[in-house]
Amino acid sequence: MESYHVPVLFAESIDLLNIRSGGVYVDLTFGGGGHSRGILERLSAKGRLLGFDQDSDARRNVPDDARFTFIESNFRFMRGQLRLHGYEQVDGVLADLGVSSHHFDTRQRGFSFRFDAPLDMRMNQRARLSAADVVNRYETGKLIRIFRDYGELDAPHRIAGCIERVRRERPLASISDLIEAVAPVTPRGADSKFLAKLFQAIRIEVNGEMDALEMMLEQALRVLRPGGRLVVITYHSLEDRLVKNFMRSGNFTGKPEKDFYGRPRTPWELVVRKAIVPSAEETERNPRSRSAKLRAAEKR
Repeated sequence: MESYHVPVLFAESIDLLNIRSGGVYVDLTFGGGGHSRGILERLSAKGRLLGFDQDSDARRNVPDDARFTFIESNFRFMRGQLRLHGYEQVDGVLADLGVSSHHFDTRQRGFSFRFDAPLDMRMNQRARLSAADVVNRYETGKLIRIFRDYGELDAPHRIAGCIERVRRERPLASISDLIEAVAPVTPRGADSKFLAKLFQAIRIEVNGEMDALEMMLEQALRVLRPGGRLVVITYHSLEDRLVKNFMRSGNFTGKPEKDFYGRPRTPWELVVRKAIVPSAEETERNPRSRSAKLRAAEKR
């Protein structure tokens, strides 16, 4: 369903999974189902695909296919959910970490600064924490950390200070409230880039994205069979750094453990040494793909 989300690096990611027709695969970010349909096309009647998505809106895109199982859950619970469905190990795991076009384009979800709407940004609409909770209730020091670490914004203390001054007088309830609050520190001529980073930082906090990613990567190593592949598409440097380090070393420092003789020991074999990025044709056709990076590794 391309109106829901256009799959990024579609052919490249499906190819890197190295799909066996009778194997078991996991699409951790089902969304519009684009990548899932690509996987299903390569599976035989014996093959199986499990698709995860924590957003109930994604259920409308589920294919009518006996080989497919939809799991409405955050991928941080991958291993437990797989075991509930009878799978201890799988042959491949795919994760496209980008926010779907559906979320950006649905006004009331509050993901985009292009629309005025309530400050929400929850991927899981049943979750309690919203963007309004973050900007209104978090202490200033925590806001500074979020804007610095998750948005990689300059002068995060000034941004947090602007929010603090406004919320003393009234709560920030809408996207326009937030944009107005940070207007004194929004760079002229670069407002879209600034707001994109700000919204990214808040969204990551609301959805616990970095913690979920770490949990998913560690579980992927446990559930993949030897020779199974992990394929991940990232969209910002924080995600990419975690994925790159984990695929190189099996941990998040990027430094592999060494054996008795001092030789590096890692549970992965890199399938691609350098991240694959979209072609000029793809970025022209789908501008939201321009920051994507694709990495893949095979479990030893």
